[in-house]
Amino acid sequence: MVVGILALQGAFAEHEKVLDSLEEDWFEIRSLQDLNRSMDGIILPGGESTVQGKLLNDFGMKDKLRNIIVEGLPVFGTCAGLILLSERIADEDTVHLGTMPMIVRRNGYGRQLGSFSSKGRFGRIQDVDMEFIRAPYIESVGDGVEILSIVEGRTVAARFDKQIVTAFHPELTDDVRVHQFFLDIINN
Repeated sequence: MVVGILALQGAFAEHEKVLDSLEEDWFEIRSLQDLNRSMDGIILPGGESTVQGKLLNDFGMKDKLRNIIVEGLPVFGTCAGLILLSERIADEDTVHLGTMPMIVRRNGYGRQLGSFSSKGRFGRIQDVDMEFIRAPYIESVGDGVEILSIVEGRTVAARFDKQIVTAFHPELTDDVRVHQFFLDIINN
């Protein structure tokens, strides 16, 4: 198995370390040509969604990335990655990839001072370590979207077919179970 990791900006190195610990192969996606490489799944890391979206446009990568996700490539988006995949951003006209039928609230818990740690359920997995950093949350989901986590009454993780998103950063903890959940999607 080989996982591509979008490496234009954000916490891509942290995802690389998790995949190393799980003994999975990965490569960085930095250009349109990298999207032509063979991969079994892709990770869209946390960071600045506005910057990542702009770079996807500037490097001519947005349409190709969107198409391979729509065609069924498994994708895992954390924080900014969740925003990139969302069909709508509340109170904004911006749409990046728009492959998941949901509305997301950017900086839903406030700015940097609103960052916090929690433990919660992720699907059937109990006591998952969750790091929220200027985190969004999912305001609403469309048909076919499964809610995987709710923290403080807000949806913070969801699945739509082979797409999963988290508002939190599992790559910043020692808990690899969310990444393993994604790898299991790829394997099935």
